Amino acid sequence: MTQWTDMQTRALTRLPDPGAMPEFYEGVVAKRGIAWVADTIVITLLTTLAGVLTLTVGFFLWPLFFLGIGALYRIATIAGGSATWGMRMMGIEFRGHDGERFDIVQSVAHVGGYYASVATVVPWFLSIATISTTPRRQSLTDFVLGSAVINRPG
Repeated sequence: MTQWTDMQTRALTRLPDPGAMPEFYEGVVAKRGIAWVADTIVITLLTTLAGVLTLTVGFFLWPLFFLGIGALYRIATIAGGSATWGMRMMGIEFRGHDGERFDIVQSVAHVGGYYASVATVVPWFLSIATISTTPRRQSLTDFVLGSAVINRPG
């Protein structure tokens, strides 16, 4: 095995093993879905508030405000606790390939990957399929970053 491959293998094994510790992944699919709905509601409320505070300019630029506020919300909440408010409500959080919580760089990368995957239908549905069928319940972005969403320990 090459040194690079060995490093990758060791880094990936720092996430909980779904075979040895399935409790970290139990119910994560449904929890991610509910958290996504909750976060979308929060982002919609924040975007509505921005529309009011900008004297309706935000309503004319709704898609841009929604995307921008959504990105800021997701980056800030994930960087601040490795989970959005919806994820915290559901008791789940992101963990990087090293098994640690996300930092600001990982948060920006994950949100960028999320936006790229939901920009068109095929990557979005592939992401939903991989979350539903892979042992670590990883989205396409999670595969690229080597991250996973797990049930919050302890």
